[in-house]
Amino acid sequence: MKRIKAAAVQMEHFAGDKARNLQTISSFVERARSEGVQLIIFPECCVTGYWFLRNLSRAELEALAEPVPDGPTARTLSALARQSGLTIGAGLVERGDEGALYNAYVVAEPDGAIHSHRKLHTFVSEHMNSGSGITVFDSVHGCRLGVLTCYDNNLIENVRLTALQGADIILAPHQTGGCRTHDPNIMGVIERALWDNRAADPAAIEAELRGDKGRAWLLRWLPSRAHDNGVFYLFSNGVGVDDDEVRTGNAMIIDPFGRILAETWRAGDEMVIAELDPELRNENTGQRWMKARRPDLYHPLTRATGNEVDMRTARFAGKGG
Repeated sequence: MKRIKAAAVQMEHFAGDKARNLQTISSFVERARSEGVQLIIFPECCVTGYWFLRNLSRAELEALAEPVPDGPTARTLSALARQSGLTIGAGLVERGDEGALYNAYVVAEPDGAIHSHRKLHTFVSEHMNSGSGITVFDSVHGCRLGVLTCYDNNLIENVRLTALQGADIILAPHQTGGCRTHDPNIMGVIERALWDNRAADPAAIEAELRGDKGRAWLLRWLPSRAHDNGVFYLFSNGVGVDDDEVRTGNAMIIDPFGRILAETWRAGDEMVIAELDPELRNENTGQRWMKARRPDLYHPLTRATGNEVDMRTARFAGKGG
């Protein structure tokens, strides 16, 4: 891995307004370019919008979806990557070759390459399918990137497999925080009035973004994914209104020891930037632990217990996207 300057963005998207959302992305890319950033990531489904997808019919989803890599959004991101020299990641709804619909994350490289990840645990709509493969690839910037979209990161097996395939950096686009839940100890809805009044009373909404509905919840598990697998983590999240919920943002960059290099809890569109030191990938706790693995003991991990559920129909409400 080479030294790289990376950025993670939190942004409020507008449901179904691809042009407006792409303009926000373009503005951040230009700002990042001026600050010497080489890799920038945006949230899950930030181009199309996210939580409103659950209310769309299949026909409405098909009208919103695009092919990847030949669709207009992928081409726009590719052109933006070539013009800026940045590697750019952003999410949308993909229409596959045979008509299947996916929650997809596109990563466009400045050399024209386009990579994509289909979310492994899709549940926002019964009309959308889940992906079936781990996504890891070499970037033109001299590092190996992996992609896990929101809920994908909660299953520790997904992160370990991505690390075992050589990822230096895991891109983790999300739409989470401020979610309805049956568990009173985590998450919970943020009052829309607090968001709407953020300019006059920023302290009130930031207290929610930093508390158990946002940052405090993330810190119970997110840094451990980086630490236990010895990888850098770029966490990009929606912020603000997402249909009938308010996302918490908390964009952050985490090093292979689980330390936060940069973060924000600002109630608005924001970008955090950090230099990723390749020396931290050479010797760290997570890599030592992976070398001590006993694969012969882990066969039960691949066998069904009977408790597994299809996320599309279970509509688990314990966390965001």
